[in-house]
Amino acid sequence: MKKKVIVPVRPPLRAYLRKHRREVKLPLQYEDLNRFQQTVSLLNHAGEDTLWQTIFYDEHERTPVMKGLKEIYALLRMGGDMSALEHLEVDRIDYCLFGNTNPFRVRIINRLNDNYDHYYVKKTDANRVYGLELEELLSPESVSYMVDGDTLIEEHIAGIPGDDFFRSNLDDTVFNQIRMAKEFVKFNERCFVRLLGDMRAYNYVIDITPDIEGSQFRFRAIDFDQQCYEGKKSFYLPQYFKENYPIINLGIQHIGPPAVRQYQLEERAMIGARIRVGNRRVRDLLKIISEDEVSSPAKTQQLKEELNAHHETRRFDRCTSMGDVLQTQLRLALQKEFYQSFKD
Repeated sequence: MKKKVIVPVRPPLRAYLRKHRREVKLPLQYEDLNRFQQTVSLLNHAGEDTLWQTIFYDEHERTPVMKGLKEIYALLRMGGDMSALEHLEVDRIDYCLFGNTNPFRVRIINRLNDNYDHYYVKKTDANRVYGLELEELLSPESVSYMVDGDTLIEEHIAGIPGDDFFRSNLDDTVFNQIRMAKEFVKFNERCFVRLLGDMRAYNYVIDITPDIEGSQFRFRAIDFDQQCYEGKKSFYLPQYFKENYPIINLGIQHIGPPAVRQYQLEERAMIGARIRVGNRRVRDLLKIISEDEVSSPAKTQQLKEELNAHHETRRFDRCTSMGDVLQTQLRLALQKEFYQSFKD
């Protein structure tokens, strides 16, 4: 697959971001971080190359960059209150060598207790912004991010990367394995309903919560570049990626078709409930994306044809944009819940 083209954030989406306080004036821009002078490969605990580079600045660049990064953290995590900055320090800045937006990862340390947190500085991309906003509106989780011009700030989403999880955490009790497989079914359905693509194992994390009996598992997307972008229907179904076969096989062992259908319906009902709660905001976002150009005409046409075949309908023929495809997909997938929220 070719590297994704970055789609600009156009005025209607930017106005939406201002309205909902996602657009914030930042003390630094993405390009300011690009002025680093040296890099060192970042290795994991096993001594393997992570494909991230730890970066270093000349002294005259370092002071304003570190100050600005701490202020961004205060905007992201503390509502802009700068009173705690004296206790914070930028411990490390890493630069990603792969991915569409070549992000910077900033590690912040609280020197009072050595606790640390991370956030990301990326190039703004409309698909990613739509993906983040839909994650906030339609998923079980909230997500913090900010936009300023061509710069996007994202919180770090905690969890075990899917590929690491499959290597070390699948050998568990049958009860927990059933819970893992159930949550993947729901995650798979959530991605398909809202057309979030490319959910290979390294593009999501698993959040584990100890419970009174076993553990609870939550699959959370961490990469939103492929929101409403590609033309293949299977691209929006994590079950088709070979990287996810370990959890697919677990589901085949422990979950039959009736249970899969139940979990799919549960997830659709929850998405419908979230749409009802966020009615006006969801409506505004869908109107904006329907009038935006977030993919190519060829990809849009391919997805229209494949979703027509999937749903056994011709309703996608009327779609003129990828945003129209998303809105039609939501209507068909959610049926009653969607119509209750969006009556003409």
